[in-house]
Amino acid sequence: MADIFEAYDLHHIENFELLAKQVVEGFIIGLHQSPYHGFSAEFAEHKLYNPGESTKNIDWKVYARTDRLYNKKYDDETNLRCQVVVDASASMALTNADKQQLSKLQWSVLGGAALLYLLKKQRDAFGLTVFDEEIKIHRQANGSLKQMRLLMAYLEDLYHNPPGKHSKTNLANALHEVAERAAKRSLIVIFSDFFEHMNAPEPIFSALQHLRYNKHEVIIFNVIDHKKEVNFEYKNKPINFVDYETGENIKIRPREIQQVYQEKMTNFLELLRLKSLQMGIDIMHADINEDFNKVLRAFLIRRGKIT
Repeated sequence: MADIFEAYDLHHIENFELLAKQVVEGFIIGLHQSPYHGFSAEFAEHKLYNPGESTKNIDWKVYARTDRLYNKKYDDETNLRCQVVVDASASMALTNADKQQLSKLQWSVLGGAALLYLLKKQRDAFGLTVFDEEIKIHRQANGSLKQMRLLMAYLEDLYHNPPGKHSKTNLANALHEVAERAAKRSLIVIFSDFFEHMNAPEPIFSALQHLRYNKHEVIIFNVIDHKKEVNFEYKNKPINFVDYETGENIKIRPREIQQVYQEKMTNFLELLRLKSLQMGIDIMHADINEDFNKVLRAFLIRRGKIT
């Protein structure tokens, strides 16, 4: 890991919130601006009054000074409500033997922590959902300091104490539940490898559509190990592959299935991308082999261009 992470032993982080702060500082500020205005006590700006508009927000004091009519324009008290959703199943927590590389879960947790800090900095509301076979943590979005410290504590514990083997996932059910429980018109940011139902992914697409139907904006971080899980880069010797969630295993030479595997995985990722775009969902393919800062910075820049 380059940049800010060079200064940290990522497996012995003592101040998770400080790390999130350092990741965010210097990045683009302005993850999202709300299109909703109205019933807030926070004044935003004056807008020239146009004949025919309601007069209820006219600033009469400004009129007395300038002899011109201006409306007061207000920002919604909370510009954005964001629910960060993290897949904490066993496949996400799988690490390399040398443990020098972040697991997909650790990458997701750091990404989630950075977004939470950014949202707090912008005075937006933020919540957290963590799931495997069922939802383990669900905190509704709010913007308090207490909320920030609580969620950082959750994430820090998850970073250092990942689930054990055979912790399965039920992504579709979790997303259906989030669709119903998240605050109205929330931004839902999902960190997952999306490997559940790869052969028949319709339940996942149905759950994503449910989120969109309930007027949520959705962003996907498709967190994968591109070398191992897409390119299937292993030494060509007999290797025993074990499903970390079910315990099933198979012993093969990687080269025997590499081409077929690559085609199947590439097709699945492309299908996920196309379906997401069709539903108006922003998707980032996050490779844990790439520099964390580079991926997150690219995301923030892209968000800045489309909001």
